[in-house]
Amino acid sequence: MNKIARFILFDILKNKTIILYTVLLFIISWSVLGLESNFTKATLSLLNIVLLVVPLMSVIFSTIYVYNSSQFVELLLSQPVPRSKVWFNIFLGLSTALVLAFLLGCGIPILLYSSIETGMSLIITGCFLSVIFTSLAMLAAIFSRDRAKGIGIAIFLWIFFAIIYDGILLVLIFQFADYPIEGIMATLTAINPIGLSRIFVLLQLDVAAMLGYAGAVFQQVFGSGGGMGISLVILSAWAIVPFVWSLIKFNKKNL
Repeated sequence: MNKIARFILFDILKNKTIILYTVLLFIISWSVLGLESNFTKATLSLLNIVLLVVPLMSVIFSTIYVYNSSQFVELLLSQPVPRSKVWFNIFLGLSTALVLAFLLGCGIPILLYSSIETGMSLIITGCFLSVIFTSLAMLAAIFSRDRAKGIGIAIFLWIFFAIIYDGILLVLIFQFADYPIEGIMATLTAINPIGLSRIFVLLQLDVAAMLGYAGAVFQQVFGSGGGMGISLVILSAWAIVPFVWSLIKFNKKNL
């Protein structure tokens, strides 16, 4: 991590919003895991919170930070620094800060109260979601000069993956209930980073069987070592592809 990324990282870590985010995650995680005697129920409750709060915080904070840093970016570009290096270091600083906030807020209670396999899967999921939605936020910010429009695009991306996408899948399930589409549904669910993250953790809790035949498909496809590897590859692609797209747009954009 070079000087630009370190400066951005330390600047974000001193931000009151990030400090409050970390403290709230810690309080919520400690309360859910420490006060609930049923381990599976507590993990599922925390999982639902992580799948909603972490992407929302990551996408909104990152988008606002990119817009607020426009003058800083212009100053850096006035120096003999490549555009790609500037954009990558902003992404590196933002994603590292949000991952550290998640690890401090949720990681410590998870490691204290959860089993190793389930706890690590939940931590990996939170880290990936932080990076993925930082990447999507930077893509949304580079698409529009208008701050309100850029933040609106970022929030819509979160709403789409967290709520609308599942609604579309439910409509498809009802419309084609008479056909054997469980495998297709499993594939479509895996395309959504939030849905794939949910599956990734649920399989460690052995509750996929409660989902019926679709759960068996999830277990068969994603429960093996190869399936878990595929899940991580897909999540990595979700983190890399939007950032690369935003980098291409940034290199061509007239500031």
